[in-house]
Amino acid sequence: MTKDVIALTKKMPDPLTVLAGLLSGGPDLLVGAEGEGAVVQLCDQQGRPLVSVEAPLLVQVRGEAERLLGAQEPEVPYWWTEARATTGVQEAEELAGTFAARIATLVGGTAWPPQAAWSMAVVKTDGMTVAPAPAAAQPAVDVLTDKVAVIIQDRPVVAMTAWLSDAFRAAGNAGLGLQIVTPAGTRLSPAVRNSLPGWPSRWVVQDDRDGYYDGLTGAVLQWSNGLFATVESVEATPEDPRTSVAASFREGIQDTGERQLAISFRTVHPADDRLVLGGAVEAVWREVTGEPPAGWGTEEPANLPWSLRQLTDVAHERAPEPTWLVVVGTPERPGLATVRITRTKGGVEEDVTLAFGYGPGEQIPADAVVAAAESLATRHDLQSMLVQIRRARRDLSVPARFEGPGVPYAFVLGAEEVREMPGDRARRTPLPQAPRELGPKTRPALYYAFPGDPSDLSGWQDFERLMRHLKGD
Repeated sequence: MTKDVIALTKKMPDPLTVLAGLLSGGPDLLVGAEGEGAVVQLCDQQGRPLVSVEAPLLVQVRGEAERLLGAQEPEVPYWWTEARATTGVQEAEELAGTFAARIATLVGGTAWPPQAAWSMAVVKTDGMTVAPAPAAAQPAVDVLTDKVAVIIQDRPVVAMTAWLSDAFRAAGNAGLGLQIVTPAGTRLSPAVRNSLPGWPSRWVVQDDRDGYYDGLTGAVLQWSNGLFATVESVEATPEDPRTSVAASFREGIQDTGERQLAISFRTVHPADDRLVLGGAVEAVWREVTGEPPAGWGTEEPANLPWSLRQLTDVAHERAPEPTWLVVVGTPERPGLATVRITRTKGGVEEDVTLAFGYGPGEQIPADAVVAAAESLATRHDLQSMLVQIRRARRDLSVPARFEGPGVPYAFVLGAEEVREMPGDRARRTPLPQAPRELGPKTRPALYYAFPGDPSDLSGWQDFERLMRHLKGD
């Protein structure tokens, strides 16, 4: 049974409805609160959490439940109420399911997954045992060692939920890695993939044949000394310490015709109280899709309709601390961006990683890429931009199998960076064709084009030569 259960309802669960849900274990269980009341917990007699319930979230963006859960969602707006059961305790999982079933029944809606929320009867909890702190101290963390925090997720798509965001932050503050364990078939949201730090953090996939493997590299893993670590190949030598690669990761490699247009860029704006943020993301989105983003949020599901003013207000309120955001498109044209807004000595930086999905027969709009680059260069203080084309899923989710790297399609150097380079180095290029000027002739940005063929990885060699040339190597 899943550890996470979600109620999707047209009405906001009122206090009496939430109370009825919390009584799913009878009147003897204790109720506690965390996060200044944002998380309500059902606890055992020792005060250790059995089920943690997030405050209901109003979702005003169409398609998020389908994207993240594969569930049919109510018409927007609707309320998303999430409960997480303590891992390894059958009664806790039943409590979470009963809580969601009661919420959905009393205010009208559905629960995900349906098989978890089949009963509204009181769950018998006599004699149950719960993991002691600190493993149960953080609702999202299932195992805590002196090296990593381990989170077990049984969802179709692991999303950057409030739970997971808190776990990322807590692990980082404690100097720990974060390891996410999922069953086979689970995928990652790009928001999680883009936020996953380096070793010892990793995505751990359960596998019938090899036990566990890294969902991003395929390396076979085992639990050793308080974390999931790679298993050395029998062919490894001191000079070549190679690791074993799981068979499941290598299987199913084929070209389905699906593609992703991946765009990463950085803008640096002068610090100004009148500065409006998010305009660069919107400019690219409009050029590529013909419309603005559908929604945004500080977690997944993205719950707010697209608004530059609201986005800017959130970033200003959090300054000088950085702000992390997720931006999404419509189901008809999948798109997802992660945005990190940071105040630096140079001004206000927006680091954006963005992707759009295309199915077989759908054309990637080449002219729109150039137009997007020109818009960023002339109106949004572009520092640099890299565009790639990848053989990857149209829905943008990340599977636990080999997809292959993207290949460079274009690189753009901002006008200020071009101006600061000595001589005409930026215009002299080792590439077959000269760079294209974007923006004013007196202060242009430069657009460097690559073949962009996903079957030809030699584009990375051209990109490396260009980077070495621009750095003066």
